Amino acid sequence: MQDSLYVALSSQLALEKRLNTIADNVANASTVGFRGTGVKFEDVVSGTGQKAVSFASPGDSFLSTAHGSMTETGNPFDFAIQGDAWFGLETPAGTVMTRDGRFSMDENGQLLSIEGHPVLDAGGAPIQLDPRGGPPRAGADGMLLQGDQPVGAIGLFGFEPGPNFVRYGNSGILADREPEPIADRIDVGISQGFLEQSNVNPVLEMTRLIQVQRAFENVAALMRQTESTTDDAIKTLGSK
Repeated sequence: MQDSLYVALSSQLALEKRLNTIADNVANASTVGFRGTGVKFEDVVSGTGQKAVSFASPGDSFLSTAHGSMTETGNPFDFAIQGDAWFGLETPAGTVMTRDGRFSMDENGQLLSIEGHPVLDAGGAPIQLDPRGGPPRAGADGMLLQGDQPVGAIGLFGFEPGPNFVRYGNSGILADREPEPIADRIDVGISQGFLEQSNVNPVLEMTRLIQVQRAFENVAALMRQTESTTDDAIKTLGSK
């Protein structure tokens, strides 16, 4: 009986983690460049043979690799990535990877993210533009021009977040290792005047939320039934 309680408890902990990730996905369904979180669970077996008991693991988080839809804005400081790559940002916490291409140029000519962090070039250095040169034009490879003069290039980086990655802000991911610059790949590039939207499907996430809530209620009912059975057994044995 105690094993069934422990199994049910492990299930509730796993469902709680899934519930939290779904809630976060729904909350960021309109966040530019956001990629949803999923959780992978595995069985943890204790004992062998007929005494083996299977528990739910705490679960490992992973990032959805699906691309969000593209929205045309016409803003020359908006950029969307085509293909599997990330922008790099310099932050107080270290290098952050993001798909949010809402940038701006400050009075000193530095290219900044919407949260005010410097955007990095392929060499990992902040991008410096001419503050008097006006909005840049961007090539598909990220090369930036003001007038006819190249003034820098937006870095594109290959990056695969590991399990239980750490988010930074709404759409950023802290790099747990040095990101690798991407160059000379025809399947990766930049579109100026576009933004990538969140890849979260809110209708699908709400359906999953309902399923998880029902599963949580079923496990809670099972735990109550197990506790009731245990209490009845104690009463029966205690009366003898």
